[in-house]
Amino acid sequence: MFNSSLITTIVVVIFGFIFLKSAVVIVRQGYEYTIERFGKYVNTFSPGFHFIVPLWFRVGHKVNMMERVLDVPSQEVISKDNAVMTVDGVVFFQVLDAAKAAYEVYRLEHAILNLTMTNIRTVLGSLDLDDALSKRDDINARLLAVVDEATTPWGVKVTRIEIKDISPPMDLVDAMARQMKAEREKRAAILEAEGQRQSEILRAEGDKQAAILEAEGEKEAAYREAEARERLAEAEARATDMVSQAIAKGDLQAINYFVAQKYVEALKEFATSQNQKTLLLPMEATGVIGSLAGIADMAKEALSRNQQSGRDQR
Repeated sequence: MFNSSLITTIVVVIFGFIFLKSAVVIVRQGYEYTIERFGKYVNTFSPGFHFIVPLWFRVGHKVNMMERVLDVPSQEVISKDNAVMTVDGVVFFQVLDAAKAAYEVYRLEHAILNLTMTNIRTVLGSLDLDDALSKRDDINARLLAVVDEATTPWGVKVTRIEIKDISPPMDLVDAMARQMKAEREKRAAILEAEGQRQSEILRAEGDKQAAILEAEGEKEAAYREAEARERLAEAEARATDMVSQAIAKGDLQAINYFVAQKYVEALKEFATSQNQKTLLLPMEATGVIGSLAGIADMAKEALSRNQQSGRDQR
């Protein structure tokens, strides 16, 4: 009797423990559990502590609500210009509705992966190779828009799609390298020609400016030379006038000065000529040259007359 009571108690305790364990549902952070009643979805449990009635209710799916990433395996894609390239990428997605992700699609990650691979072939197949290599951001944006729209009925938000690598065949890579080299050489030649052209323009501009400055300098020098000649002519005219007045008054020193000046000019031209020089002076020349001593006296007399006239005026 004692043994049967003990066994019954143990059985009741075990069944109670199993029942209690089945009735308590603890949902971890980052997950949501779908609850089914006789196989039909009835509710979704958020993270925390929950009770259910065993046998009537059970946990259907444990859905990961965190953002996840899928690696898109490499695949060969034919571009619009019939170039074969190898492409791979990554997909970032997050489940927003646990019930839809659990019951609207079978094998959610597999479906997203195949959908992404199909759209990669579609998008890249509509582009030339050059556009596929240079417009990576546009390709990512188009893929994101298409895949996100297709996964919305599944309660999934595709947050990002990135093309990791686009690898064309080696012969195309070599051709592109040669094209890039030719383009750079072309640009270098254009820049060199442009620099030489600019240099020639600057040099011509400098020569033009120098010619203008030289012409202005010559003009200024000619003007100053003409002005000097004019002043010299005025001085000579004034001196001739003074000599003429002195001759009219019978001043012999003025006559000697005039003749001596002509002798000095003749000797100056003779001295500066390129031919060999032999100078013979007549006896009369010594008298003429001696008359040069009277020049100072005549200058003193002219100076004293000017001073006297100045005092008379005052």
